[in-house]
Amino acid sequence: MDLSPCSLDREFSDQIAALLSPPSLESAQEYHDEIIKRRQCRGIQIKQGEFGKGVYANVDFKEDELILKDQMLVASQHSSNKIDCLVCSYCFCFIGSVELQIGRKLYLQGLGLSAKEECDIETISDDSEEDFLVETTSQGYTRNGDCVKPCASSSMNGKTIPEEILASLMNNSLVLPYSERFSLPPVVSCPGGCEEEHYCSKLCAEADWEAFHSLLCTGEKSDSPRREAVVKFIEHASRTNDIFILAAKVISSTILKYKKLKAARFGREVPVNNGTNISCFTLLLEAWKPVSMGFKNRWWDCVALPNDVDSNNEVSFRMQIRDLAYTSLQLLREAIFDEEYAPCILEG
Repeated sequence: MDLSPCSLDREFSDQIAALLSPPSLESAQEYHDEIIKRRQCRGIQIKQGEFGKGVYANVDFKEDELILKDQMLVASQHSSNKIDCLVCSYCFCFIGSVELQIGRKLYLQGLGLSAKEECDIETISDDSEEDFLVETTSQGYTRNGDCVKPCASSSMNGKTIPEEILASLMNNSLVLPYSERFSLPPVVSCPGGCEEEHYCSKLCAEADWEAFHSLLCTGEKSDSPRREAVVKFIEHASRTNDIFILAAKVISSTILKYKKLKAARFGREVPVNNGTNISCFTLLLEAWKPVSMGFKNRWWDCVALPNDVDSNNEVSFRMQIRDLAYTSLQLLREAIFDEEYAPCILEG
Protein backbone atom coordinates (compact mmCIF):
# COMPACT_ATOMS: atom_id res chain seq x y z
CA MET A 1 0.00 0.00 0.00
CA ASP A 2 1.19 3.53 -0.75
CA LEU A 3 2.70 5.74 1.91
CA SER A 4 0.34 7.74 4.09
CA PRO A 5 -0.79 11.02 2.50
CA CYS A 6 -0.26 12.77 5.84
CA SER A 7 3.12 14.48 6.20
CA LEU A 8 2.95 14.36 10.00
CA ASP A 9 2.64 10.58 9.79
CA ARG A 10 6.15 10.50 8.38
CA GLU A 11 7.52 13.30 10.56
CA PHE A 12 6.46 11.58 13.79
CA SER A 13 6.91 7.99 12.64
CA ASP A 14 9.04 6.99 15.65
CA GLN A 15 6.59 8.39 18.18
CA ILE A 16 3.63 6.81 16.39
CA ALA A 17 5.41 3.46 16.36
CA ALA A 18 5.88 3.79 20.12
CA LEU A 19 2.17 4.50 20.59
CA LEU A 20 1.18 1.52 18.46
CA SER A 21 3.62 -0.95 19.99
CA PRO A 22 2.17 -3.53 22.41
CA PRO A 23 3.04 -3.12 26.09
CA SER A 24 5.48 -5.48 27.76
CA LEU A 25 4.00 -8.27 29.87
CA GLU A 26 5.40 -6.61 32.99
CA SER A 27 3.90 -3.23 32.11
CA ALA A 28 0.51 -4.75 31.34
CA GLN A 29 0.51 -6.72 34.60
CA GLU A 30 1.35 -3.62 36.63
CA TYR A 31 -1.40 -1.66 34.91
CA HIS A 32 -4.09 -4.28 35.54
CA ASP A 33 -2.97 -4.86 39.13
CA GLU A 34 -3.34 -1.14 39.74
CA ILE A 35 -6.87 -1.17 38.28
CA ILE A 36 -7.89 -4.07 40.54
CA LYS A 37 -6.45 -2.26 43.56
CA ARG A 38 -8.05 1.08 42.68
CA ARG A 39 -11.48 -0.50 42.10
CA GLN A 40 -11.14 -2.50 45.33
CA CYS A 41 -12.07 -5.73 43.58
CA ARG A 42 -11.75 -8.66 45.96
CA GLY A 43 -10.72 -12.12 44.84
CA ILE A 44 -9.85 -11.56 41.19
CA GLN A 45 -6.67 -11.14 39.22
CA ILE A 46 -5.95 -10.24 35.61
CA LYS A 47 -3.03 -12.22 34.25
CA GLN A 48 -1.58 -13.82 31.16
CA GLY A 49 -2.62 -17.46 30.93
CA GLU A 50 -2.25 -20.34 28.52
CA PHE A 51 -4.89 -18.94 26.19
CA GLY A 52 -4.03 -15.25 26.58
CA LYS A 53 -5.01 -12.51 28.99
CA GLY A 54 -7.95 -13.28 31.26
CA VAL A 55 -9.70 -12.58 34.55
CA TYR A 56 -9.10 -15.27 37.18
CA ALA A 57 -10.84 -15.85 40.51
CA ASN A 58 -8.78 -16.36 43.67
CA VAL A 59 -11.76 -17.14 45.94
CA ASP A 60 -15.17 -18.79 45.71
CA PHE A 61 -17.94 -16.30 44.98
CA LYS A 62 -21.53 -16.55 46.13
CA GLU A 63 -24.38 -16.68 43.65
CA ASP A 64 -25.42 -13.20 42.41
CA GLU A 65 -22.36 -11.61 44.05
CA LEU A 66 -20.92 -8.67 42.09
CA ILE A 67 -17.39 -9.59 41.03
CA LEU A 68 -16.30 -6.67 38.89
CA LYS A 69 -17.97 -3.53 37.64
CA ASP A 70 -15.69 -2.25 34.94
CA GLN A 71 -15.68 1.28 33.60
CA MET A 72 -16.03 1.97 29.89
CA LEU A 73 -12.87 3.39 28.40
CA VAL A 74 -14.59 5.12 25.48
CA ALA A 75 -18.02 4.56 23.96
CA SER A 76 -20.34 6.21 21.49
CA GLN A 77 -23.95 5.63 20.48
CA HIS A 78 -24.43 4.82 16.80
CA SER A 79 -26.25 7.59 14.97
CA SER A 80 -28.76 5.01 13.72
CA ASN A 81 -29.46 3.85 17.28
CA LYS A 82 -30.24 7.42 18.32
CA ILE A 83 -33.44 7.08 16.31
CA ASP A 84 -34.60 4.23 18.55
CA CYS A 85 -33.71 5.54 21.98
CA LEU A 86 -32.57 8.55 23.97
CA VAL A 87 -29.76 7.63 26.36
CA CYS A 88 -27.17 9.29 28.57
CA SER A 89 -24.15 10.20 26.47
CA TYR A 90 -21.79 9.03 29.22
CA CYS A 91 -23.23 5.92 30.92
CA PHE A 92 -25.80 5.14 28.18
CA CYS A 93 -28.75 4.46 30.47
CA PHE A 94 -32.21 5.38 29.19
CA ILE A 95 -33.31 8.88 30.17
CA GLY A 96 -36.46 10.99 30.19
CA SER A 97 -39.58 8.86 30.50
CA VAL A 98 -41.28 5.91 28.85
CA GLU A 99 -43.63 8.39 27.18
CA LEU A 100 -40.75 10.46 25.81
CA GLN A 101 -38.97 7.37 24.49
CA ILE A 102 -42.07 6.05 22.71
CA GLY A 103 -43.29 9.41 21.42
CA ARG A 104 -39.86 10.37 20.15
CA LYS A 105 -39.39 7.09 18.29
CA LEU A 106 -42.85 7.25 16.70
CA TYR A 107 -42.23 10.85 15.71
CA LEU A 108 -38.93 10.06 14.00
CA GLN A 109 -40.38 6.97 12.32
CA GLY A 110 -43.23 9.10 11.03
CA LEU A 111 -40.65 11.27 9.32
CA GLY A 112 -39.27 8.25 7.48
CA LEU A 113 -36.30 7.63 9.78
CA SER A 114 -35.78 4.05 10.90
CA ALA A 115 -32.77 2.34 12.40
CA LYS A 116 -33.73 -0.86 10.57
CA GLU A 117 -33.08 0.86 7.27
CA GLU A 118 -29.57 1.88 8.26
CA CYS A 119 -26.42 0.31 6.81
CA ASP A 120 -24.10 -2.08 8.60
CA ILE A 121 -22.55 -1.51 12.00
CA GLU A 122 -19.83 0.83 10.77
CA THR A 123 -21.71 2.73 8.08
CA ILE A 124 -24.48 5.18 8.92
CA SER A 125 -26.97 7.30 7.02
CA ASP A 126 -26.21 10.69 5.58
CA ASP A 127 -28.29 12.50 8.17
CA SER A 128 -27.99 12.02 11.89
CA GLU A 129 -30.96 12.82 14.10
CA GLU A 130 -29.50 16.14 15.15
CA ASP A 131 -28.75 17.12 11.56
CA PHE A 132 -32.39 16.45 10.78
CA LEU A 133 -33.69 18.50 13.67
CA VAL A 134 -31.58 21.47 12.65
CA GLU A 135 -32.86 21.24 9.08
CA THR A 136 -36.53 20.80 9.92
CA THR A 137 -36.72 23.51 12.56
CA SER A 138 -36.82 26.09 9.78
CA GLN A 139 -39.75 24.21 8.23
CA GLY A 140 -42.02 24.47 11.23
CA TYR A 141 -40.72 22.09 13.86
CA THR A 142 -39.96 23.73 17.17
CA ARG A 143 -38.04 22.58 20.19
CA ASN A 144 -39.70 22.28 23.58
CA GLY A 145 -36.96 21.79 26.14
CA ASP A 146 -35.25 18.56 25.27
CA CYS A 147 -38.03 17.46 22.94
CA VAL A 148 -39.37 18.53 19.58
CA LYS A 149 -42.95 19.51 18.82
CA PRO A 150 -44.17 17.62 15.76
CA CYS A 151 -46.02 19.51 13.07
CA ALA A 152 -47.09 16.39 11.18
CA SER A 153 -48.81 13.16 12.12
CA SER A 154 -46.96 9.89 12.52
CA SER A 155 -48.17 6.45 11.59
CA MET A 156 -47.77 2.95 12.96
CA ASN A 157 -48.79 -0.15 11.02
CA GLY A 158 -50.72 2.03 8.63
CA LYS A 159 -52.65 3.81 11.40
CA THR A 160 -52.15 7.54 11.75
CA ILE A 161 -51.15 8.90 15.14
CA PRO A 162 -52.31 12.52 15.57
CA GLU A 163 -49.61 15.07 16.15
CA GLU A 164 -51.18 16.22 19.40
CA ILE A 165 -50.81 12.69 20.80
CA LEU A 166 -47.12 12.62 19.90
CA ALA A 167 -46.63 16.06 21.43
CA SER A 168 -48.40 14.95 24.61
CA LEU A 169 -46.16 11.90 24.88
CA MET A 170 -42.94 13.83 24.39
CA ASN A 171 -44.01 16.63 26.72
CA ASN A 172 -45.15 14.16 29.40
CA SER A 173 -48.67 15.57 29.50
CA LEU A 174 -49.99 12.15 28.46
CA VAL A 175 -49.13 9.36 30.91
CA LEU A 176 -49.21 5.77 29.72
CA PRO A 177 -50.56 2.98 31.96
CA TYR A 178 -48.03 1.54 34.42
CA SER A 179 -45.23 3.78 33.16
CA GLU A 180 -44.69 5.00 36.72
CA ARG A 181 -43.27 1.55 37.47
CA PHE A 182 -40.41 2.23 35.06
CA SER A 183 -39.13 5.62 36.10
CA LEU A 184 -36.14 7.03 34.21
CA PRO A 185 -33.66 9.76 35.16
CA PRO A 186 -34.56 13.25 33.91
CA VAL A 187 -32.81 14.62 30.83
CA VAL A 188 -29.83 16.83 31.74
CA SER A 189 -28.50 19.12 29.02
CA CYS A 190 -24.87 19.45 27.95
CA PRO A 191 -23.00 22.03 30.08
CA GLY A 192 -21.63 23.52 26.87
CA GLY A 193 -25.09 24.03 25.43
CA CYS A 194 -24.89 21.67 22.45
CA GLU A 195 -27.92 19.69 21.29
CA GLU A 196 -26.01 16.51 20.44
CA GLU A 197 -25.43 15.20 23.96
CA HIS A 198 -27.83 14.58 26.85
CA TYR A 199 -27.24 13.04 30.26
CA CYS A 200 -28.94 11.25 33.13
CA SER A 201 -27.39 13.45 35.81
CA LYS A 202 -25.15 16.42 36.42
CA LEU A 203 -22.48 13.95 37.56
CA CYS A 204 -22.43 12.18 34.17
CA ALA A 205 -22.52 15.50 32.32
CA GLU A 206 -19.48 16.75 34.23
CA ALA A 207 -17.64 13.43 33.87
CA ASP A 208 -18.16 13.40 30.10
CA TRP A 209 -17.06 17.03 29.88
CA GLU A 210 -13.86 16.30 31.78
CA ALA A 211 -13.13 13.08 29.90
CA PHE A 212 -13.91 13.93 26.25
CA HIS A 213 -16.64 16.38 25.43
CA SER A 214 -15.00 19.69 26.34
CA LEU A 215 -12.89 19.42 23.17
CA LEU A 216 -15.74 18.24 20.94
CA CYS A 217 -18.68 20.35 22.12
CA THR A 218 -20.38 22.54 19.52
CA GLY A 219 -22.52 24.49 21.98
CA GLU A 220 -22.41 28.26 22.41
CA LYS A 221 -21.13 27.90 25.98
CA SER A 222 -18.24 25.74 24.86
CA ASP A 223 -14.72 27.03 25.44
CA SER A 224 -13.59 25.56 22.13
CA PRO A 225 -12.12 28.33 19.93
CA ARG A 226 -12.72 26.19 16.84
CA ARG A 227 -16.37 25.31 17.23
CA GLU A 228 -17.17 25.56 13.52
CA ALA A 229 -14.34 23.16 12.72
CA VAL A 230 -15.74 20.66 15.22
CA VAL A 231 -19.14 20.94 13.51
CA LYS A 232 -17.58 20.16 10.13
CA PHE A 233 -15.80 17.12 11.56
CA ILE A 234 -19.01 15.75 13.12
CA GLU A 235 -21.01 16.37 9.94
CA HIS A 236 -18.43 14.46 7.89
CA ALA A 237 -18.48 11.54 10.35
CA SER A 238 -22.29 11.46 10.21
CA ARG A 239 -22.22 11.30 6.42
CA THR A 240 -19.52 8.66 6.18
CA ASN A 241 -18.74 6.52 9.24
CA ASP A 242 -19.42 7.29 12.89
CA ILE A 243 -16.38 5.31 13.98
CA PHE A 244 -14.57 8.62 13.48
CA ILE A 245 -16.57 10.01 16.42
CA LEU A 246 -15.29 7.18 18.59
CA ALA A 247 -11.72 7.81 17.43
CA ALA A 248 -12.11 11.52 18.23
CA LYS A 249 -13.20 10.61 21.76
CA VAL A 250 -10.10 8.46 22.23
CA ILE A 251 -7.89 11.30 21.04
CA SER A 252 -9.71 13.93 23.12
CA SER A 253 -9.45 11.76 26.22
CA THR A 254 -5.71 11.31 25.70
CA ILE A 255 -5.16 15.02 25.14
CA LEU A 256 -7.10 16.02 28.25
CA LYS A 257 -5.28 13.45 30.40
CA TYR A 258 -1.97 14.65 28.98
CA LYS A 259 -2.80 18.27 29.83
CA LYS A 260 -3.54 17.31 33.43
CA LEU A 261 -0.33 15.30 33.75
CA LYS A 262 1.75 18.10 32.26
CA ALA A 263 0.17 20.76 34.47
CA ALA A 264 0.76 18.61 37.55
CA ARG A 265 4.42 18.08 36.73
CA PHE A 266 5.54 21.32 35.12
CA GLY A 267 2.85 23.90 35.72
CA ARG A 268 0.78 25.64 33.08
CA GLU A 269 3.55 27.20 30.98
CA VAL A 270 5.91 24.66 29.46
CA PRO A 271 7.97 25.37 26.34
CA VAL A 272 7.65 22.49 23.88
CA ASN A 273 9.84 21.96 20.84
CA ASN A 274 7.49 20.68 18.11
CA GLY A 275 6.10 17.96 20.38
CA THR A 276 9.44 16.10 20.53
CA ASN A 277 10.39 17.04 24.08
CA ILE A 278 11.27 13.71 25.73
CA SER A 279 9.65 14.52 29.08
CA CYS A 280 6.42 15.66 27.46
CA PHE A 281 6.29 12.63 25.17
CA THR A 282 6.70 10.40 28.22
CA LEU A 283 3.62 12.07 29.67
CA LEU A 284 1.79 11.54 26.38
CA LEU A 285 2.64 7.83 26.58
CA GLU A 286 1.29 7.76 30.13
CA ALA A 287 -1.97 9.41 29.02
CA TRP A 288 -2.18 6.90 26.17
CA LYS A 289 -1.58 3.90 28.45
CA PRO A 290 -5.24 2.74 28.81
CA VAL A 291 -5.49 2.55 25.01
CA SER A 292 -2.08 0.91 24.69
CA MET A 293 -3.29 -2.11 26.65
CA GLY A 294 -5.63 -3.18 23.85
CA PHE A 295 -5.02 -4.38 20.31
CA LYS A 296 -3.96 -1.53 18.04
CA ASN A 297 -3.55 -1.21 14.31
CA ARG A 298 -4.38 1.26 11.60
CA TRP A 299 -8.09 1.12 10.86
CA TRP A 300 -7.77 0.58 7.12
CA ASP A 301 -5.39 -2.35 7.67
CA CYS A 302 -7.63 -4.31 10.04
CA VAL A 303 -11.23 -3.44 9.08
CA ALA A 304 -13.11 -6.45 7.70
CA LEU A 305 -13.59 -6.62 3.96
CA PRO A 306 -17.31 -6.05 3.20
CA ASN A 307 -19.22 -8.90 1.57
CA ASP A 308 -19.89 -6.85 -1.53
CA VAL A 309 -16.19 -6.12 -2.16
CA ASP A 310 -14.33 -8.70 -4.24
CA SER A 311 -11.07 -9.92 -2.73
CA ASN A 312 -9.30 -8.83 -5.93
CA ASN A 313 -10.25 -5.25 -5.05
CA GLU A 314 -9.10 -5.41 -1.44
CA VAL A 315 -6.07 -3.15 -1.91
CA SER A 316 -8.16 -0.53 -3.68
CA PHE A 317 -10.83 -0.74 -0.96
CA ARG A 318 -8.31 -0.24 1.83
CA MET A 319 -6.74 2.73 0.07
CA GLN A 320 -10.18 4.29 -0.29
CA ILE A 321 -10.99 4.01 3.40
CA ARG A 322 -7.48 5.19 4.24
CA ASP A 323 -8.17 8.33 2.20
CA LEU A 324 -11.54 8.67 3.94
CA ALA A 325 -9.80 8.46 7.30
CA TYR A 326 -7.28 11.05 6.13
CA THR A 327 -10.10 13.46 5.24
CA SER A 328 -11.59 12.93 8.69
CA LEU A 329 -8.17 13.47 10.26
CA GLN A 330 -7.74 16.77 8.45
CA LEU A 331 -11.09 17.97 9.76
CA LEU A 332 -10.27 16.84 13.30
CA ARG A 333 -6.89 18.56 13.13
CA GLU A 334 -8.64 21.81 12.29
CA ALA A 335 -10.85 21.31 15.33
CA ILE A 336 -8.50 20.23 18.14
CA PHE A 337 -4.96 20.00 16.76
CA ASP A 338 -1.91 21.29 18.56
CA GLU A 339 1.63 20.47 17.40
CA GLU A 340 2.31 19.13 20.87
CA TYR A 341 -0.26 16.36 20.41
CA ALA A 342 0.69 15.42 16.84
CA PRO A 343 1.67 11.76 17.47
CA CYS A 344 -1.52 11.17 19.43
CA ILE A 345 -3.98 12.72 17.00
CA LEU A 346 -2.50 10.78 14.10
CA GLU A 347 -3.58 7.53 15.76
CA GLY A 348 -7.26 8.35 15.20
